[in-house]
Amino acid sequence: MRRFLLSLTVTFALVTYAHEALAADPEPPTTYYWHNWTDHNGISHMTRCPFHNYILKTMSKPAGPQWQDRLKEEQAQVISTVQPAHWDGSWHPDPKVQWIIPLKGTWYVTAMDGTRVEMGPGDVSLGEDQMSRKDSKGHIGHFAGNVGDDAVTLMVIQTSETPTVDKPCRFN
Repeated sequence: MRRFLLSLTVTFALVTYAHEALAADPEPPTTYYWHNWTDHNGISHMTRCPFHNYILKTMSKPAGPQWQDRLKEEQAQVISTVQPAHWDGSWHPDPKVQWIIPLKGTWYVTAMDGTRVEMGPGDVSLGEDQMSRKDSKGHIGHFAGNVGDDAVTLMVIQTSETPTVDKPCRFN
């Protein structure tokens, strides 16, 4: 009987917590990522895109519910990289469709259309400029580098996605 009451108490607490979480946050959030994509002319662009298909559920019981936007389930390689101070990425396309998340420091990406975006911890970027073509200046893909005098630590998640053309914000 004691075990039953304890189980009932825990279940009630979890249901109450889930209900309170729903009451406190009834609307799904919208968060953003930067998408480095290529148009049909082979020119890369940076577009701010929303994540907004969130559902509230637990990832692993008995953890409470949290908002989740599951993009796609597939194989991925996770790489931690530290770019030395004053790192210069020159003009290059991303090697694979990859998510890039700054963990420490600030870095920038300049697309072929001239758009430059600086990103630091809390920002997310999707690199998908593999289909870009050299322009009249010899630029291809994007130019990246570090901001300031410190090293930049990034988490890179390379996917098995096939690169697309003319599909900015394709994960929304």
